[in-house]
Amino acid sequence: MLKPRSLSLKIGDRWFFFFALILSIFGLFMIFDASSVTALADFGDKFYYLKHQSIWLVLGLVLFFFFAFLDYRLLKKIALPFLLLSFAFLLAVLIPGIGREIYGGRRWLQIGPLGFQPGELIKLSLVIYLATFFEKKRSFSVFVAVVGLSLALLLLEPDLGTATIIAATAFGLYFIAGAPWKEVLSLGVAIAIVGPILIWFSPYRRQRLLSFLNSSWDAQDASYHIRQVLIALGSGGIFGRGLGQSRQKFLFLPEVTTDSIFAVIAEEFGFLGAGSLVFLFLILVLRGMRLAIYLKDRFAQLLVAGIIFSLGFQAIVNLGAMVALVPLTGVPLPFISYGGSSLLVSLSGMGIVYNISKNSKR
Repeated sequence: MLKPRSLSLKIGDRWFFFFALILSIFGLFMIFDASSVTALADFGDKFYYLKHQSIWLVLGLVLFFFFAFLDYRLLKKIALPFLLLSFAFLLAVLIPGIGREIYGGRRWLQIGPLGFQPGELIKLSLVIYLATFFEKKRSFSVFVAVVGLSLALLLLEPDLGTATIIAATAFGLYFIAGAPWKEVLSLGVAIAIVGPILIWFSPYRRQRLLSFLNSSWDAQDASYHIRQVLIALGSGGIFGRGLGQSRQKFLFLPEVTTDSIFAVIAEEFGFLGAGSLVFLFLILVLRGMRLAIYLKDRFAQLLVAGIIFSLGFQAIVNLGAMVALVPLTGVPLPFISYGGSSLLVSLSGMGIVYNISKNSKR
């Protein structure tokens, strides 16, 4: 009985690798399927998005195996420097000439021919720092200061979607770490007060909220995106139009390779195909949380919980926006949406989770 258990710990839970690989390859395939027309129109090369995402996928797999075989306990030593580096990148994007402005927001750093989004990096660095911090101590003031600074820098870009994921992940980790109910309630009340204020006093956020509450309002402008998404979802039916047969991807659906790629999946593969993808994410999250529950190493437990919760909540926000349960926030679907920053961070996180499943005692 002991021998198979020892072998399992040495090899690790290979499903974390398979899930990440399957989702990433499927995402690569769907990016090409959804982008060929747009890429040909914009760049004269229908393989444009496929080529770029393939490069990011190879780099992401390299990072997966790097973190999979690195002693995860070394992450404690780099937790603070890694977080400070993320803060420096978030500050850099706000500097004219350094940060790259797209659609009115400064969220990108240009590194040679490639762009990088520091907002994705802070998701992982903050989880590593909080797992290290909560392993031995718990200070409400330090927690609020660190998370508050992260949120402030993200909101200056502005990037409310990433800020929401950061806030939810940090809140979840603090709760798991054994926060007193008074502090949990105070944070909840603060979020309930500050959130609506940030939305209402920002014109584009207020417009998105109003279009969410009434999709028939301003149908050709603010509500256009969500209406096209709903048309794609409804057109798919139970079994879908068929592979490559999406009509909404032909210059009707905005952000077809990033925020809205799930709509193309639902249109081509139908309710059954889209439901299967949601099921894969659900199994990944449940398997990750199950691992976290049975870990004896407190640092490893918090680290796995934070990474899995961040990925899971990001998927919920994206999918919720696609079915009009939450307002559109511009959050990519992990592993699936086009974007190197998100893919690199997601695969790095899964490499850490696989590493812990291999080396931690349960």
